[in-house]
Amino acid sequence: MNKKTIRDIDLHGKRVLVRVDFNVPIEGGNITDTTRITAAIPTLRAILDQQPQSVVLMSHLGRPKKGPDPQFSIEPVARKLSELMAVPVKFIAEPTSEESVNEVMALPAGSLVVLENTRFYSGEEKNDPELAKQFARYGEIYVNDAFGSAHRAHSSTEAVAKLMPAVAGLLMEKELEYLASALDEPKRPMAAILGGAKVGDKIKVIETLLSKADKLIIGGGMANTFFAAQGREMGKSLVDKDSIATAKDLLAKGGDKLILPVDAVIANDFKNDAETRVLPASEPVPAEWEILDIGPASVEKFRQVLADCKTVIWNGPVGVFEMPNFAKGTNAIAQILADLTAKGVITIIGGGDSASAVQQSGLAEQMTHISTGGGASLELLEGQALPGVVALNDK
Repeated sequence: MNKKTIRDIDLHGKRVLVRVDFNVPIEGGNITDTTRITAAIPTLRAILDQQPQSVVLMSHLGRPKKGPDPQFSIEPVARKLSELMAVPVKFIAEPTSEESVNEVMALPAGSLVVLENTRFYSGEEKNDPELAKQFARYGEIYVNDAFGSAHRAHSSTEAVAKLMPAVAGLLMEKELEYLASALDEPKRPMAAILGGAKVGDKIKVIETLLSKADKLIIGGGMANTFFAAQGREMGKSLVDKDSIATAKDLLAKGGDKLILPVDAVIANDFKNDAETRVLPASEPVPAEWEILDIGPASVEKFRQVLADCKTVIWNGPVGVFEMPNFAKGTNAIAQILADLTAKGVITIIGGGDSASAVQQSGLAEQMTHISTGGGASLELLEGQALPGVVALNDK
């Protein structure tokens, strides 16, 4: 972490523009998961403690297709933030207007402001410097605390950082320190668990982790492709056919370091109440059946593999965890990691589905660190530079 943070800069009396990641799920106007909002609060409190003139927050929300769309308004998030922090929060519906800038300038010192969804403007995802100038009118110092968006070069994450002093928030600092140190200077032995659906999406991650980890466990739909590469009949199981040759190469490169499940829970339909049975990995999957979870023998094998580890990184569920009957393997992995954390092992959960799975298991508080950024954590694990981080000022 060689970037300046809010600890390295004087914010007293300054207008502070903060990029946060408030891309939260909203159903019927209600926020169903506030994790990303609460994750930003330590940074916001630390900024307010320095008595700035104003703190103006910007974030994207969802994927609006053609400009402003009420279902993607960030106003409910502004209300929730006000509730969680117990302070007034001013919502600005038209951030690019002169009137809005003047309105924010006239607010009392220490005011907290949330701008409307940055993706309501077509220039945002194009990293438009003109849109960045519009955003920059709200600040004298830029803080990026949106790790979940740091892998994107957008107007609110990259272009605006070039227009004023730019530093990291506390969440960004924490994310980079945990993920980078786990890769570059891990306490060993270090293991990684990779799940999810497609091998093709994670080839670079697998290659990077094979070079850095002592053990690499593959589960979820990804394991199916490796089984297919070994010549196993997979029935109706999800297989990334375009990546079978790659999986063969990775098996050869990985050797004993690359560990696959030894059994699976198979089902005769892709639904929670389907008929199921446990099948050893040595047997073919019947024609009309499919693998939807790891089996109990795999859970025990993975427990043994991880028993002596000092660092564990987990990215991707090992089954279809959205259905309760096929969440058992993923929940068991979460419990194994919680038990390891209690023994002093560093456990790091990648964002996205892995974070959701750990939250669902009720064990989130028992992990060392849960990343708020799925795509960003994956790119960091691949060894890629993140544009939103590169744009910040060096120490």
